[in-house]
Amino acid sequence: MPTASQNALFGMGNPLLDICAVVDKDFLDKYGLKSNDQILAEEKHKEMFEEIVKKFKVEYHAGGATQNSVKVAQWMIQEPYKVGTFFGCIGEDKFGKILKEKAEEANVDAHYYKQSEEPTGTCAACITGDNRSLVANLAAANCYKKEKHLDLEENWKLVEKAQVYYIAGFFLTVSLESILKVAKHASENNKIFCLNLSAPFICEFFKEALMKVMPYVDILFGNETEAAVFAREQGFETEDIEEIAKKAQSLSKVNKKRQRIVVFTQGKEGTVMTKGDKVETFPVLEIDQSEMVDTNGAGDAFVGGFLSQLVQDKTFEQCIRAGHYAANVIIRHAGCTFPEKPDFK
Repeated sequence: MPTASQNALFGMGNPLLDICAVVDKDFLDKYGLKSNDQILAEEKHKEMFEEIVKKFKVEYHAGGATQNSVKVAQWMIQEPYKVGTFFGCIGEDKFGKILKEKAEEANVDAHYYKQSEEPTGTCAACITGDNRSLVANLAAANCYKKEKHLDLEENWKLVEKAQVYYIAGFFLTVSLESILKVAKHASENNKIFCLNLSAPFICEFFKEALMKVMPYVDILFGNETEAAVFAREQGFETEDIEEIAKKAQSLSKVNKKRQRIVVFTQGKEGTVMTKGDKVETFPVLEIDQSEMVDTNGAGDAFVGGFLSQLVQDKTFEQCIRAGHYAANVIIRHAGCTFPEKPDFK
């Protein structure tokens, strides 16, 4: 019996086409990349996108953090189709068409704002061992406009239909006003608004925008690296992840009917979640090194699994279990791709 209704989960973010390749250390060094990081492309990375395609065997996958999470949630739910809605901006080009097709294949209700000034955004996923360095060239994704898309009546109706909202911190660099409009709607209607810290650079260089949204955040996601940078930038004066989670939980909040929940993943270490005034750690599923293909998309998949249960009103423990299950599946596949059906009980 499906307990999720159509368009119950709303996501908004940067739709990107991932260009994935196993590269070598020389390639990372040449472009000044850390082996495990997420950054925005700068002038010096322009040639990198051409070189990676010429020099290595590349695979193209529909990506973008929020879109990945919405797709994984939809995959976990299976039916009805179109539980997940996604908004973002693409170009009028081949890559944009691929993203649209892939969203349809994943049964996600994607409504893209299309413009022709900029090409569809891409993200180079430079894989070395079980690390991935992501370099995003936002291009069209950066052109999302509240008044040109989110505010349109037929689009806003889809926002109103949702019960759970998820936006990756990456979108803070694009349209803070769009995020705030959705966040305030969720808060005023006692619905659940979720945000991801997404990357160290968001916590550091976009902290002003981040903290404008924080009062509306019901569930905050992040990984251990992001949590540490967030704590440093907020002057938490602790490096203990449980303490950081507690302090993030107690930041001011508009909707007092819901206590904020903070969820920090730590790769193969356990996932930390605040619960009331306690913090609990949940072990992840074991995986043999030999079965790991790449960790690209694992964090997005965790959130997708989590959201798939949240939107069906399951317990937070069940949400975490589903998150761990989805991440475990994704790391056995290249990029954020998955088998036909989940096997989650």
